[in-house]
Amino acid sequence: MFDVLTGWIESGGLLAVGLLMVLENVFPPIPSELIVPLAGFLAARGAFSLGALLVVATIGSVAGTLLWYGLARAWGPDRFLRFVDRWGPWLTLSREEAEGAMAWFHRYGPAAVFLGRLVPTVRTLISVPAGLWGMSFRAFLLYTAAGSLCWIALLAGAGYLLRENYERVERWVNPVATRVVVGIVALYLYRLLRGLSRRRG
Repeated sequence: MFDVLTGWIESGGLLAVGLLMVLENVFPPIPSELIVPLAGFLAARGAFSLGALLVVATIGSVAGTLLWYGLARAWGPDRFLRFVDRWGPWLTLSREEAEGAMAWFHRYGPAAVFLGRLVPTVRTLISVPAGLWGMSFRAFLLYTAAGSLCWIALLAGAGYLLRENYERVERWVNPVATRVVVGIVALYLYRLLRGLSRRRG
């Protein structure tokens, strides 16, 4: 998987990084924990600048959140929860998880968007209560961009600083990356089958 991601980013450059970050926030097939450090490695090797990487990855990350924010805000709580009731198993999102995210957001307010961008899985889900709560678009963009930039800078910086150990890192990241992606797919299938079985029950 490491080799595959390397090939995509080397051939597609910053455009590939941005698109992967969009996908990671719409439906996370490949987590940013793999994408961004690898891009940081490549930035250290001169494929593109670190500053450009931070900008593009942040834009892609923010853009990916807009789908769930927009749907949630347009539909409102009742309609969105009905959507989750119908299609939630395919998204591996239950009504209880959606309601829990809404309650958590109501308790912590806009700061939840900033902090949520620093937490795996929550990064995607936090867009939903933000939209349902009616958070202004400007505030959502501000908090989302700030949180995303902090997270991306941390990951990209780690990859950039390890440039001298690139070959050593590659030897252990490649099998780990493959296991992570296989684990994500397995978890998705598990949650999908569990959600579908609960619906039949």
